[in-house]
Amino acid sequence: MNATVSILTEIPVTLDESLKDYLEKHPDWDAHRVLKAALSLFLLQHGDSDRRVAQVYLEALFHR
Repeated sequence: MNATVSILTEIPVTLDESLKDYLEKHPDWDAHRVLKAALSLFLLQHGDSDRRVAQVYLEALFHR
């Protein structure tokens, strides 16, 4: 998926700290990859049946 949109958002400090801890322990991940995986999984779990969303999730998960 080549088209992207930039999102600026605020998150609770607790999430930011947890994300930083996770990324320190998993250097093959970055914040963009985590957020793509999290958002696409949320959408899939809440009824979005678009195959493109599933593709984004799988690509984020398997780092393609």
